[in-house]
Amino acid sequence: MDKFSDMAMFVSIVKHQGLAAAGRDLGLSPATMTARLQALEERYGVKLLNRSTRHVSLTDSGELYYKACIDILDNVNEVENLIQNGVKEVKGSLKIVAPKDIGKQYILPILNEFSELYPDVVPYLYLNDHISNIAESGMDIVIRYGELADSSLILRRLSPSRRVLCASPEYLAKHGTPLKPQDLVNHDCLVMLRSNEELKTWHFQEQDKKRSITVVPKRFSDDGEVIRRWALEGAGIALKSILDVQADINNLRLVTVLNGYMKNFNTSTSVSSADLNVVYISKNYQPKRIRLFLDFIFERFNDLVEK
Repeated sequence: MDKFSDMAMFVSIVKHQGLAAAGRDLGLSPATMTARLQALEERYGVKLLNRSTRHVSLTDSGELYYKACIDILDNVNEVENLIQNGVKEVKGSLKIVAPKDIGKQYILPILNEFSELYPDVVPYLYLNDHISNIAESGMDIVIRYGELADSSLILRRLSPSRRVLCASPEYLAKHGTPLKPQDLVNHDCLVMLRSNEELKTWHFQEQDKKRSITVVPKRFSDDGEVIRRWALEGAGIALKSILDVQADINNLRLVTVLNGYMKNFNTSTSVSSADLNVVYISKNYQPKRIRLFLDFIFERFNDLVEK
């Protein structure tokens, strides 16, 4: 087998999390998949995957090989498109993941406009906050809040943001308005779940003074859109990105409280920890459709946010 076929096979194994599932996708028997993977590891003299009966995981060498395979296969596909369709045609898949609130309010309208300009680009829009390993996710572009530790990825700020505490006017009329962070222990709070962690300790800073408050959760969700809807329905106070709730605040559906404090889900005092960012894998040759969309989203986003 040629090296490109081996690369495609290896990428399929990682994405399907197993040899059997990848074999079904490629039309190969489990025995053939096992033999080809063993031959691939013998060729390079390293173990690429840790395998059990139910799960596979990348070794350090496997992770390097996987990332290289993704880059090479993407570049080959892009060159083939250019040869077959000419340099002016833009086509192929565009896989984007974004938080639900941001995805529906901002990314979706931008993507709709982009699709009208480039109808041969097939968009995949995933709305969730649950991608932990961007390099292995298969996504072209990830929209997310917060900073990034992985130096192999590129992070560009899409919009500055900050956290706000907000509640409906009806909730505040019924329960009163908190005047200091410790007042929150007497309020119903709407708490995010992140990887099964309850984010119920909220951190505040006023000038040089820092304090942390463990709130009393009234409801939990791992979906930021659900937290927002509960706040709109008067169920309690939520800690949200200003981008998620700006339209609700402008239309007086939500009211912010404790405005004199910087707020966050962690102890970081970095303002950038709440910014909205675009993340993508660093590549020497970025497919044209991805380059075009990146330019397009940065061009459109500021105007869309200001409306």
